[in-house]
Amino acid sequence: MDIVGHVRCFVAVAEERHFGRAALRLGMAQPPLSQRIQRLEKELGIRLFERTSRTVTLTQGGALLLDEARALLACTDTFLAGAARIREGRSGLLRTALPYGIAGEPVAAILADLRRHQPGLEVELHELSTAEQLARMAAHELDAGLIHHPCDTTGLELGPVLRRELGVLLPPASPLVARDEVPLSALTGHDLVLFPRTDAPALYDDLLTTCARGGYTPDTVRHGQGDSFIRGLIHSVNAVALTPPGPDHPADDGGPGIVWRPLAGAPLAWRFSTAWPKDRNSAAVTAFAEAALNVLRNTTGVSSDIPPHPLHLRPASEYWL
Repeated sequence: MDIVGHVRCFVAVAEERHFGRAALRLGMAQPPLSQRIQRLEKELGIRLFERTSRTVTLTQGGALLLDEARALLACTDTFLAGAARIREGRSGLLRTALPYGIAGEPVAAILADLRRHQPGLEVELHELSTAEQLARMAAHELDAGLIHHPCDTTGLELGPVLRRELGVLLPPASPLVARDEVPLSALTGHDLVLFPRTDAPALYDDLLTTCARGGYTPDTVRHGQGDSFIRGLIHSVNAVALTPPGPDHPADDGGPGIVWRPLAGAPLAWRFSTAWPKDRNSAAVTAFAEAALNVLRNTTGVSSDIPPHPLHLRPASEYWL
């Protein structure tokens, strides 16, 4: 029995309360419609309608099943529409991720760019650390992402590596606020707030090594990710945090709150790129990589760490990480 077709007839009659109008709505004659309802009632083992010569009303059982019948038809319609989009090459699912700390404006711009250039593409976007992204790509649970370097890029293709200089967030009472730029060595005496090491172990170690080479070895490294939490630590425990400039902490911020200053000689930077498994080289992945690259260059003030190259042509081993 065509259960979906019979349920569609049931819903039409229930909503029209009239077999003739329901038949017209369905584009069929009334006798076949009545026969379908009878076959459905026989299959279900319950009576769906009370019929008289003038009226059609739902039985209690019919009323109880109506919402579920509508839900079944909605799921069926969604399923068939999705199959049609896939069949016609107008749809697909792209599972992507961005690291913690990407501002809302770039996130929205990346999604808008994808909608504009891939209108049939369904994008599943997650906020994940570099370590989480690498694990999910290895498990075939993620198609593409934006990762921080250095990290293990075995088995991955990379887009151009971008660089964004880091400065320092200072507590307002620090004497370093009076400086236009801050040497790393001048941070001695301040605790350091960093992301948890498990998020990106190689990057974490690299940052601490560079700080030590610059003359700054913090007595205590505290861990945090959320902007409000990090600011709370800076205020309460005389800590500093390493971060690029942004709308919440511009270089000329002289107010009573947290103060951002550039580091002398620009010794530290985030280095990141789009990445995807070699077997995920598709038009959808290319669209994400290009959208992320264009948006980050236009909205976050990044620069190329190496000259840009066409996507898909640069294996990870060719990048100096």
